[in-house]
Amino acid sequence: MLKKIQRRFILAAMAAFGTVMVLIVAGINWANYAQTTSMLDHLTASLLDGRSGHGPREFRPPGKGFFPGREFAGAGPEAEFTTRFFTVVFDASGNVEEIFRDYISSVDDERAAEYGQAVFGKNRDRGYYGDYRYQVRRDASGTAILFLNASMQMHFMKSLFFVSSAIGIISLVLVFFLVVFFSRYAVRPYIRNMERQKRFITDAGHELKTPIASIATSADIAAMEHEGDEWIANIQKQAGRLGRLAGELVALSRLDEETPFPDKCRFSLSDAAWEAAEPFGVLAKAKGKRFCQNIQEGVEFYGDRDSVQKIISILLDNGVKYSDEGGEIRLDVGRKRGKVWIQVFNTCDLPEGTDLNRLFDRFYRVDESRSADTGGTGVGLSMAQAIAEAYGGRITAQKTGDNGICFTVRI
Repeated sequence: MLKKIQRRFILAAMAAFGTVMVLIVAGINWANYAQTTSMLDHLTASLLDGRSGHGPREFRPPGKGFFPGREFAGAGPEAEFTTRFFTVVFDASGNVEEIFRDYISSVDDERAAEYGQAVFGKNRDRGYYGDYRYQVRRDASGTAILFLNASMQMHFMKSLFFVSSAIGIISLVLVFFLVVFFSRYAVRPYIRNMERQKRFITDAGHELKTPIASIATSADIAAMEHEGDEWIANIQKQAGRLGRLAGELVALSRLDEETPFPDKCRFSLSDAAWEAAEPFGVLAKAKGKRFCQNIQEGVEFYGDRDSVQKIISILLDNGVKYSDEGGEIRLDVGRKRGKVWIQVFNTCDLPEGTDLNRLFDRFYRVDESRSADTGGTGVGLSMAQAIAEAYGGRITAQKTGDNGICFTVRI
């Protein structure tokens, strides 16, 4: 239990830090992408605006000094010598009419036409194609597509992404070790409270055994002298219930220890299930209820035999007690997908709106008046849940049909 608390603290801290780190890295890269793309779009628009005519047929790439009198984001006095672009002009029929490559040498006419046709078919006004940022101008006379070389900007964006991601991962690793180191100090007050609570329950359970045993013994002696007295019978009944409750509370507190099952061994779960279920078949028959079981043969399990039998006994006892008159109880035990499955179904009348998850709360009663008659302690399902979780498994309750409930244990 204590290690589970520490693991959850570490997981919560790492999830919070990881989320913040992802948002920071994503924000930095998105801001850089948006700024770089905006600068490139301004530049491509300015170059397209520098044509001598008005339509794509009259488009001419600007000559020397194509930046005079204009200001562009990221453009300086050397812009006309560092800016590399080419333009492909299509006529109204979609055929390549002209290609301008005066400001680039790494692209020939054939490749420029290939790029232009690929972008022309996308029906988009701007975007990235390869190492180029393109922008499209259309009018009645045709289409002009300008490709601006953006390899340096794209390389910088990729480098920033990898560097920021690497910093984020390294930060996560460092924070993980720091959180693991400091988590023991963070959960220490909670651990102290848990240990005090366990010690109190254990000590109280042991202290209660003596007076409960004394009351039970005195009631037995009084019953011998006053046979048939209902008040003495009630004292015997309640003393027995208190004794079982004290023992179950102590056993429940021990399940929170680091090693709740110190004597684990490999045993036949099939045989253990048959042994645990046998008395409940007789009890169900005596109460006029149907009992059936389907236990898979040859199922082995590594653990504590008594604890697994305790789960089966709790669920079957619960099914026999709370099933309706003439109802049905069914036990299924087997292995599915590498896990041991224990299922106990019983018919019952569940009130509408019953929260099945609360059935595993200590001392929770769905029907207080009926529960008092069964003699239960109210911690049985809590103990079954604690045993399942001690094995790293889980137990769930699910309503089946109109008048049935099924408890499923997966270990």
